[in-house]
Amino acid sequence: MDTDKKNLVLREGFLVKRGHIVHNWKARWFMLTPDKLLYYKYEGGKRDSCQRGKILLKDSVITCPFLEYENRPLVFKLQTKHGVDHFLEACSREERDEWAADIRATVNKLQATDNGKLMNQKDPAESRLHNINLSKVLDSMYDVHSGIKLSNHVEQGSNYSNCFSGSAVVDWLVFMQLTLTRVEAVTLASALLEEGFLRTVGLRSVEGLRTAGLSEQFMDDSTALYGFSDSLKKRGSVKAERSLSAVELSGKVIKRGYLLKQGHRRKNWKVRLFVLRSEPAFLHYYDPTKDDITPVGGFSLRGCLISSLDDNGVPSGVKGNIQGNLFKIITKSDTRYFIQAPTHQEKMEWIDAIREQT
Repeated sequence: MDTDKKNLVLREGFLVKRGHIVHNWKARWFMLTPDKLLYYKYEGGKRDSCQRGKILLKDSVITCPFLEYENRPLVFKLQTKHGVDHFLEACSREERDEWAADIRATVNKLQATDNGKLMNQKDPAESRLHNINLSKVLDSMYDVHSGIKLSNHVEQGSNYSNCFSGSAVVDWLVFMQLTLTRVEAVTLASALLEEGFLRTVGLRSVEGLRTAGLSEQFMDDSTALYGFSDSLKKRGSVKAERSLSAVELSGKVIKRGYLLKQGHRRKNWKVRLFVLRSEPAFLHYYDPTKDDITPVGGFSLRGCLISSLDDNGVPSGVKGNIQGNLFKIITKSDTRYFIQAPTHQEKMEWIDAIREQT
Protein backbone atom coordinates (compact mmCIF):
# COMPACT_ATOMS: atom_id res chain seq x y z
CA MET A 1 0.00 0.00 0.00
CA ASP A 2 1.56 3.26 -1.08
CA THR A 3 1.85 6.41 1.06
CA ASP A 4 -1.02 8.30 -0.63
CA LYS A 5 -3.45 5.45 0.03
CA LYS A 6 -2.31 5.16 3.63
CA ASN A 7 -2.97 8.86 4.20
CA LEU A 8 -6.46 8.70 2.67
CA VAL A 9 -9.11 9.63 5.27
CA LEU A 10 -12.10 7.28 5.00
CA ARG A 11 -14.06 8.75 7.89
CA GLU A 12 -13.51 11.32 10.63
CA GLY A 13 -15.36 12.78 13.58
CA PHE A 14 -15.65 12.92 17.36
CA LEU A 15 -15.71 9.76 19.46
CA VAL A 16 -15.35 9.41 23.21
CA LYS A 17 -12.47 7.10 24.18
CA ARG A 18 -11.78 5.33 27.46
CA GLY A 19 -8.24 5.74 28.75
CA HIS A 20 -5.95 2.72 29.16
CA ILE A 21 -4.29 3.55 32.48
CA VAL A 22 -6.82 5.91 34.06
CA HIS A 23 -10.20 4.64 32.91
CA ASN A 24 -11.75 8.03 32.32
CA TRP A 25 -13.55 9.03 29.14
CA LYS A 26 -12.28 11.78 26.86
CA ALA A 27 -13.60 13.19 23.59
CA ARG A 28 -11.11 12.81 20.76
CA TRP A 29 -11.14 13.55 17.04
CA PHE A 30 -10.75 10.27 15.14
CA MET A 31 -9.59 9.73 11.57
CA LEU A 32 -9.99 6.35 9.86
CA THR A 33 -7.36 5.57 7.23
CA PRO A 34 -6.93 2.38 5.13
CA ASP A 35 -4.72 0.73 7.76
CA LYS A 36 -5.12 2.53 11.08
CA LEU A 37 -7.29 4.71 13.29
CA LEU A 38 -5.70 8.00 14.39
CA TYR A 39 -6.96 10.22 17.19
CA TYR A 40 -6.24 13.82 18.19
CA LYS A 41 -6.99 16.14 21.09
CA TYR A 42 -8.94 19.39 20.78
CA GLU A 43 -7.34 22.25 22.68
CA GLY A 44 -8.99 25.66 23.04
CA GLY A 45 -11.38 25.09 20.18
CA LYS A 46 -8.73 23.85 17.71
CA ARG A 47 -7.57 20.34 16.84
CA ASP A 48 -4.03 19.58 17.96
CA SER A 49 -1.74 19.07 14.97
CA CYS A 50 0.03 16.20 16.75
CA GLN A 51 -1.82 12.92 17.01
CA ARG A 52 -2.43 11.54 20.50
CA GLY A 53 -2.31 7.95 19.34
CA LYS A 54 -3.00 5.40 16.65
CA ILE A 55 -4.64 1.99 16.48
CA LEU A 56 -3.34 -0.43 13.85
CA LEU A 57 -6.32 -2.20 12.30
CA LYS A 58 -4.74 -5.28 10.73
CA ASP A 59 -6.30 -8.42 12.31
CA SER A 60 -8.39 -6.30 14.70
CA VAL A 61 -11.80 -7.45 15.94
CA ILE A 62 -14.88 -5.24 16.33
CA THR A 63 -17.61 -5.89 18.92
CA CYS A 64 -20.68 -3.79 18.22
CA PRO A 65 -22.75 -3.22 20.22
CA PHE A 66 -20.70 -3.57 23.42
CA LEU A 67 -23.09 -3.44 26.37
CA GLU A 68 -20.92 -3.90 29.45
CA TYR A 69 -21.08 -0.20 30.38
CA GLU A 70 -24.55 0.37 31.85
CA ASN A 71 -24.72 4.11 31.30
CA ARG A 72 -22.98 4.05 27.92
CA PRO A 73 -25.09 2.01 25.47
CA LEU A 74 -23.39 3.53 22.40
CA VAL A 75 -19.96 1.98 22.97
CA PHE A 76 -18.21 -0.41 20.59
CA LYS A 77 -14.99 -2.31 21.31
CA LEU A 78 -11.98 -2.54 19.02
CA GLN A 79 -9.46 -5.25 19.95
CA THR A 80 -6.09 -5.23 18.20
CA LYS A 81 -4.23 -8.37 17.11
CA HIS A 82 -2.08 -7.99 20.25
CA GLY A 83 -5.15 -8.19 22.50
CA VAL A 84 -5.33 -4.49 23.41
CA ASP A 85 -8.92 -3.33 23.93
CA HIS A 86 -10.06 0.13 22.86
CA PHE A 87 -13.52 1.30 23.96
CA LEU A 88 -15.08 4.02 21.81
CA GLU A 89 -18.44 5.76 22.21
CA ALA A 90 -20.44 7.48 19.46
CA CYS A 91 -23.15 10.12 19.76
CA SER A 92 -25.96 7.92 18.39
CA ARG A 93 -26.71 4.34 17.45
CA GLU A 94 -26.54 5.27 13.79
CA GLU A 95 -23.09 6.84 14.21
CA ARG A 96 -21.90 3.89 16.30
CA ASP A 97 -23.01 1.33 13.73
CA GLU A 98 -21.58 3.35 10.81
CA TRP A 99 -18.18 3.71 12.51
CA ALA A 100 -18.13 -0.01 13.34
CA ALA A 101 -19.13 -0.97 9.78
CA ASP A 102 -16.45 1.25 8.22
CA ILE A 103 -13.74 -0.05 10.56
CA ARG A 104 -14.83 -3.64 9.97
CA ALA A 105 -14.74 -3.09 6.21
CA THR A 106 -11.22 -1.67 6.51
CA VAL A 107 -10.08 -4.68 8.53
CA ASN A 108 -11.61 -7.04 5.97
CA LYS A 109 -9.85 -5.27 3.10
CA LEU A 110 -6.52 -5.57 4.91
CA GLN A 111 -7.16 -9.27 5.42
CA ALA A 112 -8.19 -9.70 1.79
CA THR A 113 -4.98 -8.03 0.63
CA ASP A 114 -2.93 -10.42 2.74
CA ASN A 115 -4.76 -13.42 1.34
CA GLY A 116 -4.38 -12.12 -2.22
CA LYS A 117 -8.11 -12.42 -2.86
CA LEU A 118 -11.32 -10.53 -2.15
CA MET A 119 -13.30 -11.55 0.88
CA ASN A 120 -17.01 -11.92 0.89
CA GLN A 121 -18.31 -9.05 3.05
CA LYS A 122 -21.70 -10.64 3.58
CA ASP A 123 -22.39 -12.98 6.47
CA PRO A 124 -23.10 -16.42 4.92
CA ALA A 125 -24.83 -17.74 8.02
CA GLU A 126 -28.53 -18.38 7.66
CA SER A 127 -31.11 -17.29 10.15
CA ARG A 128 -31.24 -19.41 13.31
CA LEU A 129 -34.53 -18.02 14.56
CA HIS A 130 -36.46 -21.22 14.00
CA ASN A 131 -34.20 -22.97 16.54
CA ILE A 132 -34.61 -20.39 19.31
CA ASN A 133 -36.72 -21.17 22.37
CA LEU A 134 -38.57 -17.97 23.29
CA SER A 135 -38.93 -18.99 26.94
CA LYS A 136 -35.15 -19.39 27.24
CA VAL A 137 -34.64 -16.01 25.58
CA LEU A 138 -36.98 -14.47 28.14
CA ASP A 139 -35.11 -16.16 31.01
CA SER A 140 -31.88 -14.68 29.69
CA MET A 141 -33.46 -11.24 29.49
CA TYR A 142 -34.52 -11.58 33.14
CA ASP A 143 -31.03 -12.52 34.36
CA VAL A 144 -29.97 -10.01 37.01
CA HIS A 145 -26.32 -10.01 35.93
CA SER A 146 -26.36 -10.42 32.14
CA GLY A 147 -29.98 -9.63 31.27
CA ILE A 148 -31.36 -6.48 29.74
CA LYS A 149 -31.17 -3.43 31.97
CA LEU A 150 -34.41 -1.96 33.30
CA SER A 151 -34.28 1.82 33.48
CA ASN A 152 -36.35 5.00 33.59
CA HIS A 153 -37.48 6.72 30.39
CA VAL A 154 -39.41 9.86 29.50
CA GLU A 155 -42.04 10.08 26.77
CA GLN A 156 -44.21 13.13 26.18
CA GLY A 157 -43.82 14.40 29.72
CA SER A 158 -44.44 11.06 31.43
CA ASN A 159 -41.77 9.12 33.34
CA TYR A 160 -41.81 5.33 32.89
CA SER A 161 -39.76 3.15 35.23
CA ASN A 162 -38.62 -0.48 34.87
CA CYS A 163 -38.73 -0.56 31.09
CA PHE A 164 -36.37 -0.51 28.11
CA SER A 165 -36.21 0.92 24.59
CA GLY A 166 -36.63 -1.05 21.40
CA SER A 167 -33.06 -0.27 20.32
CA ALA A 168 -31.75 -1.50 23.68
CA VAL A 169 -33.48 -4.86 23.13
CA VAL A 170 -32.02 -5.19 19.63
CA ASP A 171 -28.56 -4.23 20.92
CA TRP A 172 -28.83 -6.85 23.68
CA LEU A 173 -29.98 -9.66 21.37
CA VAL A 174 -27.07 -9.02 18.98
CA PHE A 175 -24.54 -8.59 21.80
CA MET A 176 -25.63 -11.90 23.41
CA GLN A 177 -25.29 -13.55 19.97
CA LEU A 178 -28.89 -14.73 20.03
CA THR A 179 -29.24 -13.26 16.54
CA LEU A 180 -26.78 -12.56 13.75
CA THR A 181 -28.11 -9.19 12.60
CA ARG A 182 -30.32 -6.34 13.76
CA VAL A 183 -32.97 -7.45 11.25
CA GLU A 184 -33.09 -10.89 12.86
CA ALA A 185 -33.20 -9.26 16.30
CA VAL A 186 -36.29 -7.22 15.31
CA THR A 187 -37.99 -10.38 14.06
CA LEU A 188 -37.18 -12.23 17.30
CA ALA A 189 -38.36 -9.30 19.45
CA SER A 190 -41.58 -9.16 17.41
CA ALA A 191 -42.14 -12.82 18.24
CA LEU A 192 -41.65 -12.11 21.95
CA LEU A 193 -44.16 -9.29 21.66
CA GLU A 194 -46.66 -11.37 19.72
CA GLU A 195 -46.47 -14.23 22.25
CA GLY A 196 -47.13 -11.86 25.15
CA PHE A 197 -43.68 -12.07 26.76
CA LEU A 198 -43.14 -8.35 26.16
CA ARG A 199 -45.62 -5.50 26.08
CA THR A 200 -45.70 -1.98 24.74
CA VAL A 201 -45.11 0.99 27.06
CA GLY A 202 -46.09 4.54 26.11
CA LEU A 203 -47.60 5.89 22.91
CA ARG A 204 -44.71 5.40 20.49
CA SER A 205 -44.54 1.60 20.71
CA VAL A 206 -48.35 1.29 20.79
CA GLU A 207 -48.57 3.26 17.54
CA GLY A 208 -45.84 1.10 16.02
CA LEU A 209 -47.73 -2.05 16.94
CA ARG A 210 -50.93 -0.69 15.45
CA THR A 211 -49.47 0.38 12.10
CA ALA A 212 -46.65 -2.10 11.44
CA GLY A 213 -46.77 -5.30 9.45
CA LEU A 214 -46.79 -8.70 11.14
CA SER A 215 -43.01 -9.15 10.86
CA GLU A 216 -42.22 -5.63 12.05
CA GLN A 217 -44.36 -5.21 15.15
CA PHE A 218 -41.30 -4.43 17.25
CA MET A 219 -39.48 -1.14 16.66
CA ASP A 220 -35.68 -0.78 16.62
CA ASP A 221 -36.09 2.73 17.99
CA SER A 222 -34.64 4.43 21.08
CA THR A 223 -37.94 6.31 21.63
CA ALA A 224 -40.19 3.22 21.48
CA LEU A 225 -40.54 1.73 24.97
CA TYR A 226 -41.31 -1.84 26.06
CA GLY A 227 -41.53 -3.82 29.29
CA PHE A 228 -42.03 -7.35 30.53
CA SER A 229 -45.60 -8.60 30.45
CA ASP A 230 -47.67 -8.01 33.60
CA SER A 231 -48.68 -11.68 33.57
CA LEU A 232 -45.10 -12.81 34.12
CA LYS A 233 -42.89 -12.77 37.18
CA LYS A 234 -40.61 -9.79 36.70
CA ARG A 235 -37.88 -7.72 38.32
CA GLY A 236 -39.99 -4.57 38.36
CA SER A 237 -43.35 -3.22 37.31
CA VAL A 238 -43.62 -0.35 34.88
CA LYS A 239 -44.75 2.82 36.59
CA ALA A 240 -45.70 6.09 34.93
CA GLU A 241 -45.87 9.50 36.51
CA ARG A 242 -46.08 13.05 35.21
CA SER A 243 -43.16 15.36 35.90
CA LEU A 244 -42.98 19.01 34.88
CA SER A 245 -39.19 18.87 34.94
CA ALA A 246 -39.30 16.01 32.45
CA VAL A 247 -41.45 17.81 29.91
CA GLU A 248 -38.53 19.52 28.18
CA LEU A 249 -36.80 16.13 27.73
CA SER A 250 -39.92 14.45 26.36
CA GLY A 251 -39.81 15.86 22.83
CA LYS A 252 -38.88 13.90 19.74
CA VAL A 253 -35.13 13.81 19.10
CA ILE A 254 -34.49 15.62 15.81
CA LYS A 255 -30.70 15.67 15.78
CA ARG A 256 -27.77 14.75 18.00
CA GLY A 257 -24.03 15.06 17.68
CA TYR A 258 -20.74 16.26 19.18
CA LEU A 259 -20.08 20.02 19.06
CA LEU A 260 -17.71 22.36 20.88
CA LYS A 261 -19.24 24.89 23.27
CA GLN A 262 -17.60 27.94 24.84
CA GLY A 263 -18.10 28.19 28.60
CA HIS A 264 -19.92 31.26 29.96
CA ARG A 265 -17.46 32.00 32.78
CA ARG A 266 -14.03 30.62 31.92
CA LYS A 267 -14.58 30.95 28.16
CA ASN A 268 -12.86 27.61 27.57
CA TRP A 269 -14.02 25.22 24.85
CA LYS A 270 -15.37 21.76 25.68
CA VAL A 271 -16.76 18.96 23.54
CA ARG A 272 -20.41 18.39 24.38
CA LEU A 273 -23.06 16.00 23.11
CA PHE A 274 -25.89 18.18 21.82
CA VAL A 275 -29.45 16.85 21.48
CA LEU A 276 -32.11 18.82 19.60
CA ARG A 277 -35.73 18.02 20.46
CA SER A 278 -39.09 19.17 19.14
CA GLU A 279 -42.54 19.48 20.73
CA PRO A 280 -41.39 21.10 22.93
CA ALA A 281 -38.38 22.59 21.13
CA PHE A 282 -35.29 22.39 23.38
CA LEU A 283 -31.55 22.11 22.86
CA HIS A 284 -29.73 20.20 25.63
CA TYR A 285 -26.05 19.39 26.00
CA TYR A 286 -24.32 16.61 27.92
CA ASP A 287 -20.80 16.01 29.18
CA PRO A 288 -19.60 12.91 27.27
CA THR A 289 -16.83 12.27 29.81
CA LYS A 290 -19.38 11.60 32.57
CA ASP A 291 -21.58 8.56 33.07
CA ASP A 292 -24.46 10.78 34.19
CA ILE A 293 -27.32 10.60 31.67
CA THR A 294 -28.81 13.96 32.69
CA PRO A 295 -27.91 17.08 30.68
CA VAL A 296 -25.49 19.63 32.12
CA GLY A 297 -27.42 22.41 30.44
CA GLY A 298 -30.09 23.33 27.96
CA PHE A 299 -32.60 25.95 26.92
CA SER A 300 -35.91 26.44 25.16
CA LEU A 301 -35.66 27.42 21.51
CA ARG A 302 -38.79 29.55 21.62
CA GLY A 303 -37.86 33.10 20.67
CA CYS A 304 -34.19 32.20 20.01
CA LEU A 305 -32.05 33.82 17.34
CA ILE A 306 -29.39 31.76 15.57
CA SER A 307 -26.71 33.09 13.24
CA SER A 308 -23.63 31.82 11.44
CA LEU A 309 -20.39 33.60 12.36
CA ASP A 310 -17.73 34.61 9.87
CA ASP A 311 -14.62 32.40 9.85
CA ASN A 312 -12.39 35.41 9.12
CA GLY A 313 -10.81 36.41 12.42
CA VAL A 314 -12.20 35.91 15.94
CA PRO A 315 -15.75 37.24 16.39
CA SER A 316 -16.60 39.47 19.34
CA GLY A 317 -17.33 37.47 22.48
CA VAL A 318 -15.27 34.48 21.34
CA LYS A 319 -11.96 33.52 22.93
CA GLY A 320 -9.39 30.87 22.16
CA ASN A 321 -7.51 29.62 19.13
CA ILE A 322 -10.65 28.56 17.33
CA GLN A 323 -10.81 26.58 14.10
CA GLY A 324 -13.88 28.18 12.54
CA ASN A 325 -17.37 26.83 11.70
CA LEU A 326 -18.90 28.92 14.48
CA PHE A 327 -22.51 29.82 15.10
CA LYS A 328 -24.25 31.78 17.84
CA ILE A 329 -27.57 31.27 19.60
CA ILE A 330 -29.21 34.11 21.57
CA THR A 331 -32.01 32.92 23.83
CA LYS A 332 -35.18 34.80 24.70
CA SER A 333 -33.51 35.82 27.99
CA ASP A 334 -30.53 37.25 26.03
CA THR A 335 -28.08 34.49 27.00
CA ARG A 336 -25.46 33.95 24.29
CA TYR A 337 -24.13 30.54 23.32
CA PHE A 338 -21.11 30.22 21.04
CA ILE A 339 -20.89 26.79 19.39
CA GLN A 340 -18.36 25.31 16.97
CA ALA A 341 -19.07 22.47 14.57
CA PRO A 342 -16.35 20.14 13.22
CA THR A 343 -17.10 21.07 9.58
CA HIS A 344 -18.89 23.78 7.62
CA GLN A 345 -21.46 21.27 6.41
CA GLU A 346 -22.31 20.17 9.95
CA LYS A 347 -22.58 23.80 11.04
CA MET A 348 -25.14 24.55 8.34
CA GLU A 349 -27.07 21.35 9.09
CA TRP A 350 -27.32 22.30 12.77
CA ILE A 351 -28.34 25.89 11.96
CA ASP A 352 -31.07 24.69 9.59
CA ALA A 353 -32.35 22.09 12.05
CA ILE A 354 -32.48 24.58 14.96
CA ARG A 355 -34.14 27.27 12.85
CA GLU A 356 -36.95 24.88 12.00
CA GLN A 357 -37.71 24.62 15.72
CA THR A 358 -37.57 28.34 16.61
